Amino acid sequence: MIDKTDKWLLDYHRKITSQFGEDGIIEKIFEVIGEKNKWCVELGALNGVHDSNVWNLLNHRGWSGVLIEADITNYKKLETLYRPREDIACINEFVSFEGNHSLDAIFANTQIPREFDLLSLDIDGNEYHLWKSLVTYSPRAMIVEFNPSIPNDIDFVQPRDMNVFQGSSLLALVKLGKQKGYELISVVGVNAIFVKKELFPLFEIKDNSPEMLYTDKSAYTRLFQLYDGTLVLSGCDMLLWHKKKIRAEDIQIVPRGKRYYPAKINKSKFIRSVKEIVRRLPFYSLLLRFRNWRFYG
Repeated sequence: MIDKTDKWLLDYHRKITSQFGEDGIIEKIFEVIGEKNKWCVELGALNGVHDSNVWNLLNHRGWSGVLIEADITNYKKLETLYRPREDIACINEFVSFEGNHSLDAIFANTQIPREFDLLSLDIDGNEYHLWKSLVTYSPRAMIVEFNPSIPNDIDFVQPRDMNVFQGSSLLALVKLGKQKGYELISVVGVNAIFVKKELFPLFEIKDNSPEMLYTDKSAYTRLFQLYDGTLVLSGCDMLLWHKKKIRAEDIQIVPRGKRYYPAKINKSKFIRSVKEIVRRLPFYSLLLRFRNWRFYG
């Protein structure tokens, strides 16, 4: 008998084709909640194998699926891989939030049931808005990519624009999930995993907050300020997706020579500072000579 912690699902991580071991966690999830119809969707399916969260389900567990990939090169590989399978729909589509290119509209042209078992969203940015746009169809479990560089206490949602690739925070996805009737059950790598709230008690998780289920802070870049106006970087000092160093000197607002603690500046000190600056001016000695010339002349 396993002594469960709130992060107990991570004990089942196992990598077959998934990026962070989601394969094993997915198997355990459906061992707990049961397989209702064995239908799954992967948005951002790539070539059908690389970093796939559903390859194991489709090839080893008898599931059917809808696989959506926008890149034509990857799509051709995906379509070739599953061409013999009538129960797998491969779709080359740039998905949008409404109209004929929305997820609801795309699913309506397939055999997938309204309440299918699993939806995996990984398109490097607009996962939040696509999940929010899904109305007609209702997956029992969700895997949604988030931006791991955004701290757990920040509610950040990227612009609703398919040309923007920023990603949203884990907290924002958790709040959206609750609005749509889902609860967070695990976080693995950069993926948050949710189930419908009526299934959540089956996992016996007491605290499913982001702070409990996601404790990896290695991607966090923190910024704080000192009394004299100096800005200090802490934590990750790299632009993760551009592999460029973040240098503290590049983000300073106040030049080094003008950094001071204002509360310690008083009138007399200010006057002394001004006098000292004047004494260092090149023409100061000339002024002294002129004054002495007039006095003695």
